[in-house]
Amino acid sequence: MPFQYKKVLLVGATSGIGRALADKLILEGSHVIAVGRRQQNLDEFVTQHGKSKASSAAFDIADLDKIPQFTKRHAPLSAHPDLDCVFLNSGIQRAFDFSKPASVDLDLLQQEFKVNYISYLALTTAFLPFLQQKKEANSIIYTTSGLAYTPIPRYPNYSASKAALHHFILCLREQLSGYNTKVIELIPPLVQTELNSASNQPELGGKGPKGLPLDQFVAEAYQGLAEGKEQVPVGTAKGGFVEGGFEVQRQAATQKVIAVMKGVMANGN
Repeated sequence: MPFQYKKVLLVGATSGIGRALADKLILEGSHVIAVGRRQQNLDEFVTQHGKSKASSAAFDIADLDKIPQFTKRHAPLSAHPDLDCVFLNSGIQRAFDFSKPASVDLDLLQQEFKVNYISYLALTTAFLPFLQQKKEANSIIYTTSGLAYTPIPRYPNYSASKAALHHFILCLREQLSGYNTKVIELIPPLVQTELNSASNQPELGGKGPKGLPLDQFVAEAYQGLAEGKEQVPVGTAKGGFVEGGFEVQRQAATQKVIAVMKGVMANGN
């Protein structure tokens, strides 16, 4: 099944699920602009797929003050006026134990929250003027996590950053309801990637839970994206989205609050 969007800027495309999804999108006919910090990985990506199907841009989304300049290079002012999908996928995950306050590295904690949440808001703000003026259908896709819904105490800050992003997505989707920009949330479970490898989680000694195989995740995630779903939970992340599930109920309650607020605003005007 082909993907609706034909030119995708994918942030966090040099490894893990981002790289795997970028490969899949190209296989299905989209051109992917891969964005990541590691130039060598970006060069390998373009070489593998060819310049007719792939291009790249080296950028660290933690450099918040440079985001406006970066987005201008990949908007109508430059070589990609046909960009119709921005896919935000970068993330870092670290363990924090607040029962041992002296062990909590606040600089690392702030960095994690900045990459996982604040940078997404900054990128959204920077790309939206371009996307909003497009007459054609376009989208912003956000990768959150099953931990946004059912947190794990080992990763309190990561879980909180993904929960914050999920709530932002719900609000943004409502705010953009009058535009051609679709707001999509991809919700992975634990997946077998370097995010949970021994190098990134050395304290686990390589004995942590293995998660869903990457190829299985990509197949299921792509199917949901290609079907045009606004919410794409995968694997164990589907639990809250079944009929009567906790997330279905919570979003129904959210819609009731939105309806009440619209009535209040209408009466106020």
